[in-house]
Amino acid sequence: METAYYNSPIGILEIKGDNKSIYSIYFIEENPATEIETTSEEIKKCIQQLDEYFSGNRKEFELQLAPKGTEFQGKVWKALLHVSFGKTRSYLEQSKYLGDVKAIRAVASANGKNPISIIIPCHRIVGSDGSLTGYAGGVWRKKWLLEHESGAKQQSLF
Repeated sequence: METAYYNSPIGILEIKGDNKSIYSIYFIEENPATEIETTSEEIKKCIQQLDEYFSGNRKEFELQLAPKGTEFQGKVWKALLHVSFGKTRSYLEQSKYLGDVKAIRAVASANGKNPISIIIPCHRIVGSDGSLTGYAGGVWRKKWLLEHESGAKQQSLF
């Protein structure tokens, strides 16, 4: 497995993957001490697609993803891939989509443990009243991503 770093308009992303899959993408708060040149083809594809996403030229990612989690978390993360670019869904709607309205807290918890930021779009899940509840990368990043996907003019925050 290799690690690469991507400077996005809203902070540095740490990408872990290999030639077959992307395993995780997390926002990190500290700048890595060294630049890492990746040889992983899937990480290179990921970086290219993130460039296209942030420049407004990509709405869907075409990557092999292999997030690690429980069976239930995997089911929740897979369902997130069905929330379209520019759209949001509430935690309640997400629970209904998964077939168990009573699982709302478990769905919210699984969302919060999503290991592949942006690509698996947990930022598109909001409170029933439209509020921007929770985001592991920070609510301000969630707001930025949703505005970016809605077509609002964004600025780099770094």
